[in-house]
Amino acid sequence: MTRALIVIDVQNDFCPGGALEVPQGDEIIAQINDLMKDFDAVILTQDWHPARHSSFASSHSAKGPYEVIEMPYGPQVLWPDHCIQGTSGAEFHHDLNKVPADLIIRKGFDPAIDSYSAFFENDRTTPTGLEGYLRTRGITELVLVGLALDFCVNYSAVDAAKLGFKTEVRQDLCRAIDLNGSLQSAIDAMTTAGVILTRV
Repeated sequence: MTRALIVIDVQNDFCPGGALEVPQGDEIIAQINDLMKDFDAVILTQDWHPARHSSFASSHSAKGPYEVIEMPYGPQVLWPDHCIQGTSGAEFHHDLNKVPADLIIRKGFDPAIDSYSAFFENDRTTPTGLEGYLRTRGITELVLVGLALDFCVNYSAVDAAKLGFKTEVRQDLCRAIDLNGSLQSAIDAMTTAGVILTRV
């Protein structure tokens, strides 16, 4: 039992009609569900922000969505309010099969720091606990799918590769925001980190 599927943030707010919609974000769900049976472990991640999170544009006067500010941990994109704890937007999309999930990792719940990666908050040092879980299970190979390819999938995949996991991203089972060239930057970052990018 060495292979895990990590499903990144397939939540209502990232799907069509959501507060931070990723175009065609719901189109990948059926295939993700089908893929789950092929893995020894299935892990879901869930963006889980408190209201008035520091990454929300609404928390900063005279700032708008998608502007970038400097935070103590580095540059931070300001987002529309999204995936607020306990709201329908934070829930997993109703079509996503949650039954096979061995673990759900919630991230972004610290009001002072955002968290794109499934492994670390955006300070790049505070762990989520996922690495320890995978090591304990003896898992060495990861396949990542979900939303959004150029942010949370990208950061998670790069961290996984740097931590020594054999890491694959199924690009056909991801969708991107593509904010000011972020998609190409993400592809470059993943390739440089040794992530295997595939399409089926």
